Amino acid sequence: QVELVESGGGLVRAGGSLRLSCAAFARTASSYNMGWFRQAPGKERVFVAAITWDGGNTYYADSVKGRFTISRGNAKNTAFLQMNSLKPEDTAVYYCAAAYFSESNYLKEQRRYAYWGQGTQVTVSS
Repeated sequence: QVELVESGGGLVRAGGSLRLSCAAFARTASSYNMGWFRQAPGKERVFVAAITWDGGNTYYADSVKGRFTISRGNAKNTAFLQMNSLKPEDTAVYYCAAAYFSESNYLKEQRRYAYWGQGTQVTVSS
């Protein structure tokens, strides 16, 4: 069982930056993969970025590649999403997710994630 809590959301102007954090609270050792997803108003939740349990591999949606960077803390119980060059289309509720699996191709599939945070709002004004 893993409980996730996101923080760091806010309102910024286009071209600005934000850094999201996800704190994980687990009963066992941190061997879970983590990902970030987002949901804009009136739209379905979509994949943004993911990172393997050891931080060795990262994956990004085409829409954010080159602008966003996902990472994990040294203790592996925290995930970060550094968002640069933000655009109005990035406006959404951002969710942190975690899951136990070995297949790297599952990292982009939200149905594979068993644990989800409550979400944090990111608003980018034009």
